[in-house]
Amino acid sequence: MGYLNNGFDESIQQADPGAVLRNGREILLQAFNWESHKHDWWRNLEKKVPDIAKSGFTSAWLPPATHSFAREGYLPQNLYSLNSSYGSEHLLKALLQKMKQYKVRAMADIVINHRVGTTQGRGGMYNRYDGIPISWDERAVTSCTGGLGNQSTGDNFHGVPNIDHSQHFVRKDITSWLYWLRNNVGFQDFRFDFAKGYSPKYVKEYIEGAKPIFSVGEYWDSCNYKGSRLEYNQDSHRQRIINWIDGTGQLSAAFDFTTKGILQEAVKGEFWRLRDPLGKPPGVMGWWPSRAVTFIDNHDTGSTQAHWPFPSTHIMEGYAYILTHPGIPTVFYDHFYDWGNSHHDQIVKLMDIRRHQDIHSRSPIKIMEAQPNLYSAIIGDKVSMKIGDGSWCPAGREWTLATSGHRYAVWQKE
Repeated sequence: MGYLNNGFDESIQQADPGAVLRNGREILLQAFNWESHKHDWWRNLEKKVPDIAKSGFTSAWLPPATHSFAREGYLPQNLYSLNSSYGSEHLLKALLQKMKQYKVRAMADIVINHRVGTTQGRGGMYNRYDGIPISWDERAVTSCTGGLGNQSTGDNFHGVPNIDHSQHFVRKDITSWLYWLRNNVGFQDFRFDFAKGYSPKYVKEYIEGAKPIFSVGEYWDSCNYKGSRLEYNQDSHRQRIINWIDGTGQLSAAFDFTTKGILQEAVKGEFWRLRDPLGKPPGVMGWWPSRAVTFIDNHDTGSTQAHWPFPSTHIMEGYAYILTHPGIPTVFYDHFYDWGNSHHDQIVKLMDIRRHQDIHSRSPIKIMEAQPNLYSAIIGDKVSMKIGDGSWCPAGREWTLATSGHRYAVWQKE
């Protein structure tokens, strides 16, 4: 199925008037990085909740909160234990209580593609889960990763047992666990890790079973390159992400990896990349903005892993783009809290403009310029912006400069 136009999208939402996706006024914070497990994290975040709320974030994505074989949380083992390297269950619940008090939703990082076993089973592999809640045997593990289950319905995450979601007993146990996170622990939103690893129809089932307020999937696919050079046309890349969203019954949003890939090349002096052949934004944002969760970097692409980092001298141009544009923007912890007060305050100012001028995930956009050294656009009725070192400002005396910084400027109409 192709992308949906806004009219159809609205009708979907009217069937579910409580859906956050219909509102489209989310601003997310990724509230950790790859090293956070070293820093008494739940306590650290609890101190920052007032600032997170005051800044205007609606939801904060927390690192995986359950017991894990790896300290970062992405090799889960005992799913019902909330004692992790980020802190104790007691400290987690204190953090969640504080977030509830300040009306910031907590997003759980849902790692259900793979799970490390507790005991050796078939083939001498750790593919049995004995002695802990959700005690599965080898039937819960895909045959392609050493279990007795079926073939995987997605890509393999190598080196550890991959869970076979085609098994009814597996889905029943996962749904119960997600329901517990949602209704007993206090997480309200879900982020689905390594969403390429299993069919999106199972994500649909899990969302329907646990009823998170907001969901987003990490469908991280390689962009289209010719040699080492990013191709201009990324339509097939964004279509694959859109197909995944469709597969979830349109219940989940997805991270807009297409926009990240294009934007981080564009800011190096190739701003022509930011307009597709039909005059729209070139990422998922241009086709299905109400499901596009935009971002600059995350714990994988940036932080100390730096697998695919955004150029550090252009970070604020990136935020000037995603925080003024349609889609659902995400701010990365490092940029907000570790890069100094100037970055923090500039990002807050952009967020303020977004909120006060009521830019939302479906705001209309008119791209004015997309030249090598300049990109400019008018968003909604009351916001215009430019990035790059080219000269541009909106025509008309009713526009006033709202904020500006290194290689970016934003105007608004009062």
